[in-house]
Amino acid sequence: MNTRIPPLWLLVFLQTVVSAASLVVEIVAGRMLAPYVGMSLYTWTAVIAVVLAGFSVGHWWGGLMASKPQETALRQTGWVLIAAALSTGLAVVVLQGIANPVMSAISHPLGAIIALCTGAFFLPSLFAGVPAPVLAQIGASTAPDSGRALGALFAAGAIGAIAGTLLAGFVFISYLGSTLTLALVALVYVAMALLSFWLAGRLPRAALLASIISLAFAGYALATPSPCDTESKYFCIRSIDVSETKDDPIRMMVLDHLVHGTSSANDPTLMYTDHSAMLDALAELRAPRQNFSSFFIGGGSFSMPRAIAAREDHGPITVAEVDPEVTNIAVRDFWFDPASSQVLHVDARVALARDPARYDIIIGDAFTDIAVPQHLITQEFFELVRERLTPEGSYLMNVVDYEDNLQTLGAMLRTLETVFPVLEVWVEQRQPVKGERMVFIIAAGNAATPESSFITRAPDPARFGALSDTMVASLKARDSLILTDDFAPIDRLMGLRAD
Repeated sequence: MNTRIPPLWLLVFLQTVVSAASLVVEIVAGRMLAPYVGMSLYTWTAVIAVVLAGFSVGHWWGGLMASKPQETALRQTGWVLIAAALSTGLAVVVLQGIANPVMSAISHPLGAIIALCTGAFFLPSLFAGVPAPVLAQIGASTAPDSGRALGALFAAGAIGAIAGTLLAGFVFISYLGSTLTLALVALVYVAMALLSFWLAGRLPRAALLASIISLAFAGYALATPSPCDTESKYFCIRSIDVSETKDDPIRMMVLDHLVHGTSSANDPTLMYTDHSAMLDALAELRAPRQNFSSFFIGGGSFSMPRAIAAREDHGPITVAEVDPEVTNIAVRDFWFDPASSQVLHVDARVALARDPARYDIIIGDAFTDIAVPQHLITQEFFELVRERLTPEGSYLMNVVDYEDNLQTLGAMLRTLETVFPVLEVWVEQRQPVKGERMVFIIAAGNAATPESSFITRAPDPARFGALSDTMVASLKARDSLILTDDFAPIDRLMGLRAD
């Protein structure tokens, strides 16, 4: 069979599909790394850098192949696409296999992120980068107008990348999950490999066998256990039973790689973490009335809304939880009654901006990795919060920072003091461990808390207290950064730590 002279439209089609598939893998890479290293600016930076590095090496290799006769270049492209299918289908297995050794050997988080991403996703990106120069060379040499052909192929690559990004983010991960999405990409690569062999003039039996093997490995990856119980648009969600006895069920919710709430079936008012214990107690202490109204920024396991709803004469409860699947899991596994609260499945900032209702207590407890999302820590957002509080209302905010840093806490306080006249910082009253990741609650409003300390269960009795005015002033005096919508470098302030 002779080598076919491919029409430009067929080259454009092949380039579009390969480009789309490669960007699907890039988006899935970030989702798959989240259960191990979280989802942060650093994670996405590493993913993009590693994928672009793979594309770059692939383009260089493809340029070498493009200088060969058309039949040879197309045949080699077919083999490369089979390799892309194999490496993509096995990416989940590779990631699961190297995760523990890499994270044990590399203590620095950024190094671990880059190593994991490189180990699992460099080769799929490299192989996906090879076809573009080959197709461009063939198009330029066979089309009547080489400039038009090159323009069409470059545009096809960009259009495919856009399509792949949108499909992965809005469709595939949400409806198929990461592993099945990668298996689908492997199937697409095999189809494009067979098309390349067909254009080259013949389909070797070895290529057909290799295609079947690569798909078999993708099927094997589908059978491997997922680190997620549920994979939503936003999180890898797990419910972990931590009960000591069957008579007292207790469950822990893990979003990506961090615990976001723990609840007891028998005692909804019992808090299991320092931050939830402080938030719950401070809400009661600072509320202007017994049946106070409350608005929660983030739901998680819905432990706090559930605790408030369990008390007599509670006021209206509103929860803004961006991920509907988190709410579903809270109902299914964490004994949350959705009839007890109004749940809004939108971003909290959007919810507050849309509705002018005022609340006695607004509680900020939303996190991306260990940092509060950037748009929820700015001066503009805090001004919106103040507008949504009653005159006697309070804003309570969960902040995580390191004992030997506290830059994040200081920046939050400096920003909040431009909006609220009274600020307090609450923490467990004990000597911190050097370098410890600590949990603080900032209380903001028009008046001070009537108590300077309290004891509550977290789950064992613990004493929490407010930092002195001198300590708060020293935190605010560290530098003059005010967090705004234009500039809120929360990832830099938190820094990278091995925890």
